[in-house]
Amino acid sequence: MESNGFYSYKPQKDPIDFKKLRKLLLIGAVALVVIIGALTCFYTVDDKQQAVVTTFGKVTDITDAGLHMKLPFGIQRVQTVDVNVYQKIELGYVTQENGAAVTKTSESTMITGDYNIVNVDFFVEYKITDPVAFLYSSSNPEMILRNLIQSQVRNVVGSSSVDSVLTDGKENIQMQVKELVTQILQEYDIGLTLIEVRIQDAEPPTQQVVEAFKAVETAKQQAEAVVNEAKAYENAQIPNAEAQVDQQLQNAEYLKQKRINEAEETVAKFNAMYAEYAQNPDITRIRMYYETISEVLPGIKVYINTGESNSVDMLLPLESLMGGN
Repeated sequence: MESNGFYSYKPQKDPIDFKKLRKLLLIGAVALVVIIGALTCFYTVDDKQQAVVTTFGKVTDITDAGLHMKLPFGIQRVQTVDVNVYQKIELGYVTQENGAAVTKTSESTMITGDYNIVNVDFFVEYKITDPVAFLYSSSNPEMILRNLIQSQVRNVVGSSSVDSVLTDGKENIQMQVKELVTQILQEYDIGLTLIEVRIQDAEPPTQQVVEAFKAVETAKQQAEAVVNEAKAYENAQIPNAEAQVDQQLQNAEYLKQKRINEAEETVAKFNAMYAEYAQNPDITRIRMYYETISEVLPGIKVYINTGESNSVDMLLPLESLMGGN
């Protein structure tokens, strides 16, 4: 081409290859799908969890801790559930981030069986034991458990006396609440298991009543102290009493044996006298007569006329006879 005496060259453009472009786009799309599918085919479960796998919305598997595979693109979905973790419910109070407890009187204020008002705070621990039931049996299983515990707490406290709630009946109340809630949870089957129910705090609603119950508690403690002192004194005195009893038993045994020996000695003496009496009954009889006279008539002198030459012999007292007078 000629222009003003000069030649100019204008290159021609190559036509676009649409078939090749479509092929490249298709390959890129397939690669992207493959990459996305590969990235969504794997999932991990930690040691505190279990994973529920659903295929087209139906539960098909439950997997434990580790790396697992699933079908991509929403064919299979995975929901992890914390099954090896103790979870808590606070009734009557809320623990803030700084550790301070804020009372919730709407939950803590209750009426006892003897028509007294008390504020009772409960601490509850539970865990998920059935992840499938937890996910699909109810929309909010934690709220069901909370409401259930509140209901049974008020039921048990409402049948207890104020003294048992505030003093020595707490353990029994906790046990009753746990048994009732556990029984109902088995019927509801929401995948939760109750671990512990504990009364965190229990007190009367007014300061005057608080002071009165403190006085009662102090009196009970003093009574227990006195009883313990009495038992200590009893334990200290029992050995002394047992020693005295043992000593008296020994003395009684000694006196018994002494009496037996004296009786045997008397019997032996009597038997000896009887033997002598059997040999000379007249002499023995006269001697016994004289001894009796001497005892009955002490200091009396007795003379007997023998009838021989008008002689008179002194018979009593015996000392004179023994002396030769």
